Amino acid sequence: MEKIVIIPTYNECDNIVAIVTAVFNLNQGYHVLVIDDGSPDGTAAIVKTMFDKFPGQLFLEERIGKLGLGTAYIHGFKWCIENGYQYVFEMDADFSHDPKDLDKLYHACKYEHADVSIGSRYVKGGETENWPLDRQLYSRGGALYTRLLTWMPIKDPTAGFVCYKIEVLEAINFDMISFVGYAFQIEMKFAAWKLGFKIKEVPIIFKDRKVGVSKMNHGIIKEGVLGVISIQWQSMFKDYHTRVKNAINN
Repeated sequence: MEKIVIIPTYNECDNIVAIVTAVFNLNQGYHVLVIDDGSPDGTAAIVKTMFDKFPGQLFLEERIGKLGLGTAYIHGFKWCIENGYQYVFEMDADFSHDPKDLDKLYHACKYEHADVSIGSRYVKGGETENWPLDRQLYSRGGALYTRLLTWMPIKDPTAGFVCYKIEVLEAINFDMISFVGYAFQIEMKFAAWKLGFKIKEVPIIFKDRKVGVSKMNHGIIKEGVLGVISIQWQSMFKDYHTRVKNAINN
């Protein structure tokens, strides 16, 4: 067991079979962990119908209620650590992230000495497709705003298509990760950067979802704006590395 893709879901019944199948059709040894937040559209039930087709490769963790993207990923990270995976990927269920790009992220961590690889819209060769102007402004403006306030050398700090070496996830104290929405992605990258891990961005083409409803809303944007300020301020008091030190002391 080496590589696993975490896919958080809420009402993704129209996409889940296709996205899971696309990952397995790569035939590159990826496993898939779906974290479903009690989707009323039956997403979890659909995943269960696929277990026989992908035995020992497809896993499902069900949670009660919509608890947020950040807590879903942290739940998944802990599961992956406990189950011995070496490379852990984040990916959306709606095909805004192309499964074929998983290999780019894996290659950067496996062979190019990255500890974290990011599927980036804003490095050379990266782009977005089918985005309205307002969303482009929010995203690019948010990325610039984040870089200016945190000083992270990352051009796409809000990206949600990421590969982590397990050593990074083992090092981060998840109790210190405060945010559950838009700012979660920023804070995870900030924590990895603060801990001295090497981060590499690889270009991807991000496509707006064709099926289902976007999870983006004004509350998520507000969390991102205020969250960046909070991340930088609280970094003076937070110890993202506590979990490793506690493990050594114990």
